[in-house]
Amino acid sequence: MIRKLTLSFGLAALTTLGLGLAPASAPLLSSAAWAEETPDVTPFTMGDPNAPIELEEFASFTCGHCAHFHEDVFKRLKADYIDTGKVHFTYHEVYWDPYAVWAGLLARCGGEMRFFGIVSMLYEKQKDWIDPKDPQKTSENLRRIGQTAGLSEDAMNQCLSDAALAKALSETSDKTVDAAGVTGTPAMVIDGQLYKNMSYRDLKKILDEKLAG
Repeated sequence: MIRKLTLSFGLAALTTLGLGLAPASAPLLSSAAWAEETPDVTPFTMGDPNAPIELEEFASFTCGHCAHFHEDVFKRLKADYIDTGKVHFTYHEVYWDPYAVWAGLLARCGGEMRFFGIVSMLYEKQKDWIDPKDPQKTSENLRRIGQTAGLSEDAMNQCLSDAALAKALSETSDKTVDAAGVTGTPAMVIDGQLYKNMSYRDLKKILDEKLAG
């Protein structure tokens, strides 16, 4: 069952992650500091900003259907429409559980250059890194993905202890999901219209009709 991430639950989860990955001296911001230092969260994009079609995806790193979407539909979408200048793609991170927040902190740790590469690994290896019964094991698995992506130990320690960013990710997710009317993931907004998860054939039909129209 999908559950929205409450702030207190998210803090407890981040503390667990910090204990597992970061040095004991790595500080977690207090609630008061959060109010002053919460960073802006900007979604990452791909493709030509002037493309004729704007497609926004809403997905969670812990969502099994999202993993399937990225392993199948997204790869073909990228090759056929994004890389060819027909679609401008925006990825909206959805955070409804602590593990997804941890994964998001890791994905953003590599900056714009590495973000989508880490996202791809998170979905490809989703069944390997998520351990529902063992947060410590999950944090270690995420760390290995970061190492594979070329992130340094120091960078991961800093990123995975960033309580301010964790809070901002959760709050931004709630706002964007509510504004778009998203109730489950993956979901897409194509030129302002909301769609639920679909096959590549159905997505291709929608895109081709828009391009022809």
